[in-house]
Amino acid sequence: MSPINNLANSAGAAAPATASGSTAFKVDSPSVRYTDSSIESDYVYDSTVVSRDAASGKYSAKPTQVHYKFRTKTNVGRVGLMMVGWGGNNGSTVTASILANKKGISWETRKGTQEPNYFGSLMMASTVKLGVDEQFKDVYVPFNEVVPMAHPNDIVIGGWDINSKNIGDAMRRAQVLPVDLQRRVYDELAELKPLPSVYYPDFIAANQEERADNLIGGTKQEQLDHLRKDIRDFKQANGLDRVIVMWTANTERYADVAAGLNDTADNLLQSIANGHSEVSPSTLFAVASILEGAPFINGSPQNTLVPGVIALAEREHTFVGGDDFKSGQTKIKSVLAEFLVNAGIKPLAITSYNHLGNNDGCNLSAPAQFRSKEISKSSVVDDMVGANHLLYKKGEHPDHTIVIKYVPSVGDSKRAMDEYVSEIFMGGLNTISLYNTCEDSLLASPLIIDLFMMTELMTRVTYRQGDDAEWLPFHSVLSILSYMLKAPVVAPNTPVVNALAKQRMAMENILRAFVGLPPNNEMMLEHKAFH
Repeated sequence: MSPINNLANSAGAAAPATASGSTAFKVDSPSVRYTDSSIESDYVYDSTVVSRDAASGKYSAKPTQVHYKFRTKTNVGRVGLMMVGWGGNNGSTVTASILANKKGISWETRKGTQEPNYFGSLMMASTVKLGVDEQFKDVYVPFNEVVPMAHPNDIVIGGWDINSKNIGDAMRRAQVLPVDLQRRVYDELAELKPLPSVYYPDFIAANQEERADNLIGGTKQEQLDHLRKDIRDFKQANGLDRVIVMWTANTERYADVAAGLNDTADNLLQSIANGHSEVSPSTLFAVASILEGAPFINGSPQNTLVPGVIALAEREHTFVGGDDFKSGQTKIKSVLAEFLVNAGIKPLAITSYNHLGNNDGCNLSAPAQFRSKEISKSSVVDDMVGANHLLYKKGEHPDHTIVIKYVPSVGDSKRAMDEYVSEIFMGGLNTISLYNTCEDSLLASPLIIDLFMMTELMTRVTYRQGDDAEWLPFHSVLSILSYMLKAPVVAPNTPVVNALAKQRMAMENILRAFVGLPPNNEMMLEHKAFH
């Protein structure tokens, strides 16, 4: 890919509000050390280990501590994002939006002039509590200034698509952004053309065939080699320190998982060499990324990260994450279900219906692709239900029904309707009904930014236990990304957390650990136990 075919810094770019690597504070503690290249923290991780006496059935809770050292490299460097499905609604929208933010491009609406922003991005538009000041008042800082992070305005963007439209025309086809904004960014986006991609008709809906005019030929092994070269060329042409690859393309059907096929790294690589029909395009991209040392994030619901992919990532010490951008209906569900169960209210049935008219909806109108989405949406309440044995007996679960319909006329403006029927005091029933209209790609695009920023950060973080131990990266499966994903993939034998508040708390407190700060809590003892 030549430099003209990506979104990079240019002479006319406006300065970002904060540059990559900016932080809002410095920690004053003997446990934290700042150098020219890193932040190092000594951190004591407090937890509670619970055991149960077999005879009495009573629990014993024992506080424990584990000592970690964290090292965060502070030089972000020059970083790139390659999107699979760059010409889709999400890819074209996030590219146009970053360009508007980078250059300070405003546009006219019926209500007046609209300035670009990063609303909807956890990293760019939310704050975290740093602590309290001398008057015990809370002090908040931007999420992206707790530790040095990449700024989206500095990202070099490129990618692949099975359709040959340039990104300007793809943006127009998506019909997501206001027309005046499209007009102002079109000329620069029209210079960006996606690389040819991989297309296996069996994995996505037949209604996508007419788009497929920009394809990589050859065997699966030859396609894998081609993708690896694309990543290397993009990195070299743009002088990048790191590249992150993200699947923003169509939902695929589930691939078969079987011994000898994709259960180990070697079996998966051999299956690719043999051209096995059950190696999906998204898995091929994941393998190419891993072998090139580029983290791979799956933003769709299919089972891209088969066991062989995870094993390969572990072997190559490369990060992977997934599955499925969590933008609207599921995000609300992960809040409301947690609230109900934690309030001692028992959800009996959760019925979710939505219809949309963009290409995602068109692809999901095929049964196999819908099944992938249904699976990713249906597991969102599992950990909340499992946490309350007073409401749910072993094996008991609320009825959970999900319906998605394709209605072309509504375009990207997705309609979501949910009904929660719950049992309350003395056998009573409570029904909550929600109607949610959400511009699908304008909710998903900030998630691409957040996933990129958090993944890039983790490439610069290492830890060790003990002064003589080796500095190691975190586990290859980035469960810290769970907040942004419907069906979080976690390391083997790791519990899955879907509750949104817990996911955000984990991310926030892990970042605090990197700079030697204790976890945030809301005890507020300074207001409750003072004299």
